This record gives sequence, C-alpha cells and structure tokens, in this order.
Amino acid sequence: MHPKILGVISIASISLAVPVRAHHSHANYIEMEWISLEGTVQEVHWMNPHTWIYLQATDASGSPAAWALEGASVASLQRAGWTKDSLSVGDTLAVRCHPLKDGSRGCLMGFIRMADGSEKEFD
Repeated sequence: MHPKILGVISIASISLAVPVRAHHSHANYIEMEWISLEGTVQEVHWMNPHTWIYLQATDASGSPAAWALEGASVASLQRAGWTKDSLSVGDTLAVRCHPLKDGSRGCLMGFIRMADGSEKEFD
C-alpha cells in the first residue's frame, strides 16, 4: 500500500477512535445573573442530554406559574451523587438558577437548597 494512503487511513482511524465531547450552548441563558425560585415539583425528566424539572412556583403577583428548569446530564448528576429518585413529584424545592434571556419562565439550574438548608449543585 502506498505510504500516503496508509497515512490517511491511520489518521482517519485515530480520529474516529477518539471520543467526541460535545455540549449544547447555554447562550439562551443569562449566566451572570441568578434568580431564586421556590415551588412544588410537577415533573422530573431524568434523561440525556439534559435533565429537566418542571416546578410550580408563585410569581410576583402571587399567581401560580410553571417553570422549566434545565439541569445537567444524567451522568454528571450521578457523579455528583444524585439519583433518579432524589427528586419526586410533589417535593417542595428552593432553587437558584440562571434565567432565560427572553424573560420566559425557564432557567438553567445551578443549586437546589436541601431540607437541612445546604445548597447542592444540580448542574
């Protein structure tokens, strides 16, 4: 086999063997700003590429408002000690997260305040 062809095949093989790490952009969130929410868990989606918590919180006028909270991947959360049973529908949560730039009711998770008052990262 010609050395140039062998070189191209070698480089292609190595390129395909190296794991690719990709991540979705968080450009739609204001990552320099934090908001705090408290409410009741309506749904938990333990899935990849990102987990989701749907929280029923109260808005500034005192009316119920549904929020979509984007969390880390399942693998990242498991490495941090979370399991799919760590949060359940009906749980009351207090969270700190990065709001969406468009002002809609969604945010990128940062921390969840636990029952003992400590904060645990969820991103």
